[in-house]
Amino acid sequence: MTDSKTEYKAKKTADSKAACETEPKKSASKSDSRATSSKTAKLPSKENFSEWYHELLMMAEIVDNRYPVKGMCVWFPFGFAIKKNVYGIIRELLDPDHQETQFPLMIPENEFMKEAQHIKGFEDEVYWVTHGGQSPLEVKLALRPTSETAIYPMFKLWIRSHADLPLRIYQIVNTFRYETKHTRPLIRLREITSFKEAHTVHATWEEAAEQVEVAIQRYSEFYRRLAIPFLVSRRPSWDKFPGADYTIAIDVIMPDGKTLQVGTAHHLGSTFAKTYEITYEAEDGEQKLVSQTCYGISERCIAALISVHGDDKGLKLPWCVAPTQVVIVPILLGDKEKVLEVSRNIESLLAAAHIRVKLDTSDERPGAKFYKWEMLGVPIRLEVGPRDIEKGVVTLVRRDGVKKAVPMEGLKDAILKEADELQTALYARASQFSEEKVKGVVSIEEARAQTEVGVALVPWCGEVDCGHQLETQVEANMLGEPQYQSFTDAACAVCGKLTGKRTYMARQY
Repeated sequence: MTDSKTEYKAKKTADSKAACETEPKKSASKSDSRATSSKTAKLPSKENFSEWYHELLMMAEIVDNRYPVKGMCVWFPFGFAIKKNVYGIIRELLDPDHQETQFPLMIPENEFMKEAQHIKGFEDEVYWVTHGGQSPLEVKLALRPTSETAIYPMFKLWIRSHADLPLRIYQIVNTFRYETKHTRPLIRLREITSFKEAHTVHATWEEAAEQVEVAIQRYSEFYRRLAIPFLVSRRPSWDKFPGADYTIAIDVIMPDGKTLQVGTAHHLGSTFAKTYEITYEAEDGEQKLVSQTCYGISERCIAALISVHGDDKGLKLPWCVAPTQVVIVPILLGDKEKVLEVSRNIESLLAAAHIRVKLDTSDERPGAKFYKWEMLGVPIRLEVGPRDIEKGVVTLVRRDGVKKAVPMEGLKDAILKEADELQTALYARASQFSEEKVKGVVSIEEARAQTEVGVALVPWCGEVDCGHQLETQVEANMLGEPQYQSFTDAACAVCGKLTGKRTYMARQY
């Protein structure tokens, strides 16, 4: 069992290295051409998801992966605007009971190495700073792969009594991980530019468990606002966060059927409290160890947003995160000045209502303008022409293709109504796709076939040995047990024991 599992992992590593070796030459030439022709080039079909994704990131000006360090990307201003709006939702959801803060990037080796389980999970991914200028440092400094070992020594200083609890903080920072696998923009990086990590401290294990549930609820609301369906599962013991008691994860099914982990919440118990001596004085005067949680989201949420909703025309952005929510395209025929005057009045009306609106008065033909703004995922386009003005209407086109004439009177309310309907339509379409990609199976063979195209829901008794055999024989990853669902008894796909448990299995990014 161990040998076959090792062979499977070795094969995955070899495949990843081979892909890594062949990609740069291909992407370099395409990147050069995209830089000069992104305004007119046609996006590949989404059926070829990998090519579509990489081309769209450049053509829609999300990130530029031509930076001369592998696994590090540059945000275009437009992509950064999307990110800013997306992370604004995270802040809105956390700020009522969390405090935003920021900790240093570099962690002293002696602090970083204290927690053995944690270090073992990251030891191959750490970047080390060994010199200051030309002088060797007395203590090496790690660039944070995650911040537990930076934050928790400070918690020891901050927490004294039960009155200091619960403590909830978060930060949005860059983290560094020396990825040796095939890197992908926004998905697998060496510099994660926007890692939102929350850290909480509680008096009891049970209170920390409740906080994990709160974290999953907040993340669920976050992805609902992005109109993205997701799976929630409890990771198997061998795949939990290093040092955690357990890990709950959120995964999104991508267009090619693979899953992308887009959020995790970890119950740390008192593991780090013991290491860093984080205690509090209880009401009875006794010194007790705290219980902790941490939970994070990275720019993978942007990758999911782009991938789930986008189509062959480009991005398809939900209203709440679109940098431009409405674009006005004047059709300059007949009385051009009248058309421009009406268009400017509409622009002023919508801007006064705090709608992010742009009036496109460029010299491009209307068709080219339509193409450009569709590529950028603008939720609503308004076309204003002489005939529209005569009728007292504008032509409203939603990014999902719905087109209708809307009276100018009451236009703002009509637009907001269409924005809500677009949100509903985006979520319904994405949910239908996601549901079709999840299938219950009963055998190893069925699971292997299903994970070629999507997610398999497999009976699993919960035994570690059976779990490892599942991963080896199915040749896919175990996401873990679905949360908030119940199932009837079925035979474990490995040992045949009757069980009410299931596990998701999939090929992962």
